[in-house]
Amino acid sequence: MSERRAARPARAAHRRGRKRPFLVALLATLGSLVGVATVLAVVASVFVGSLARSFDARTDTIEDVFPGGTRPAAVDGAENILLIGSDSRQSAGPDGQAAGGRSDTLMLLHLPADREAAYLMSIMRDSWVDVPGHGTAKINAAYSWGGVPLVVETVEQLLDARIDHVAEIDFSGFRAMTDALGGVTVRSSTAFDAGRYHFTAGPNRLDGAEALAFVRERHAFADADHTRVRNQQAFMRGVVDGLLSRGTITDPRRIQDFVAATSDHLAVDPGLDFRTLVDLGWSLRDLRPSDLVTFTVPTAGGGTSADGQSYVALNPLAVQSLSRALRSDDLPAWLAENPQ
Repeated sequence: MSERRAARPARAAHRRGRKRPFLVALLATLGSLVGVATVLAVVASVFVGSLARSFDARTDTIEDVFPGGTRPAAVDGAENILLIGSDSRQSAGPDGQAAGGRSDTLMLLHLPADREAAYLMSIMRDSWVDVPGHGTAKINAAYSWGGVPLVVETVEQLLDARIDHVAEIDFSGFRAMTDALGGVTVRSSTAFDAGRYHFTAGPNRLDGAEALAFVRERHAFADADHTRVRNQQAFMRGVVDGLLSRGTITDPRRIQDFVAATSDHLAVDPGLDFRTLVDLGWSLRDLRPSDLVTFTVPTAGGGTSADGQSYVALNPLAVQSLSRALRSDDLPAWLAENPQ
């Protein structure tokens, strides 16, 4: 259990357009809701319709999010959703162009065609990659130089895999979604302090302010962003567990509060509307929390650039085989050969 040592940190300045991840949990919840609708057709249709209006009205749309020209081919039946997290203290326009900001977190949610699992892959924010039109740099610089469209182009080039949808949520949304669920439980691999909060090794029950501290801390760890990424993955598991719990699924008010609270901080590509989410959710109706598989793009130590930047080097051979696994929709085989 986490221990609050002082008042919550000051809330970051709110703005619409710069966002952070929660899609895997919402998709699974919507799938459960559609299942309920088959039994309680009239009541559920009114409720789902209300959720749709709330989601579509509150959520920002990022236009022109996908790059032009030749792109990787789509994989029949599979979906790749790029989840972008950014710091709400910066500003961004409705087209996803950042005003000098950086994407703080990148995750790729891969939904295989058989829908037997969901794969959440983290990309280290300091990964040294080729950014189209800018040369080699840390991958989070792409957001600063070209907003969401350049991030999408950079990830597609890195993985040679097509991005089908994009969702971005800010840190204020992280806090809001946690509080709307009445808190989330995360499992920390180690005890550590983050500002005025203390987290123990093992399970910690977090409110919104504590969750924000948990996912942002990196200076407390010897391996910095490596543990930070694992904590972000642990948080995502906590959100999924909370959304799929009986206490949430059977409480329409809690679901409505979660959708409303999160939508205020969410931006998506034009194709990721509520109808699309419901369809994806229905395809994931049998998903359990244990079916969420988390891992990180393989790294190969660190390095220093010519201009003095410390970066994370990626493992080129492992990334190439990961790319092939994404294109062939066979991540289980890749994970068996590349355990983490």
